[in-house]
Amino acid sequence: MLLYHLVFPAKYRRVVIDAQVDEIIKETCLEIAQRYEVHFLEIGTDKNHIHLLVQSVPTYTVTKLVTMIKNITARHVFNQCPDVKKQLWGGEFWSDGYFASTVSKHGNEDMISNYVKKQREEYTKLHNNHQLRLF
Repeated sequence: MLLYHLVFPAKYRRVVIDAQVDEIIKETCLEIAQRYEVHFLEIGTDKNHIHLLVQSVPTYTVTKLVTMIKNITARHVFNQCPDVKKQLWGGEFWSDGYFASTVSKHGNEDMISNYVKKQREEYTKLHNNHQLRLF
């Protein structure tokens, strides 16, 4: 079982993640879970970045997982919220960097969840399903 804590900051660390973008990101991630061998245990946003707790299969490298999630979510956000694209000067939605860390189900999952919650007061939990899956 592979669990990852992923953090994606918005381009230029701009505050572009509002309630509408929250909903688009959540829906898109849940659609990704239906199409690919990825399960989102938790999805949360802060105004300029998102936190994901993701379960995946060993055949998906971290880079492949990150690239897939960033590409699909950015495309959906830009298609459904053209004003966000204007705020980012017509460029990319996500910054080039990201944070990725493996998480052990036996010790760190709750610690990561608590860490994410305590980062900022603006943190919003969009999705929570801690039932692990067998692929």
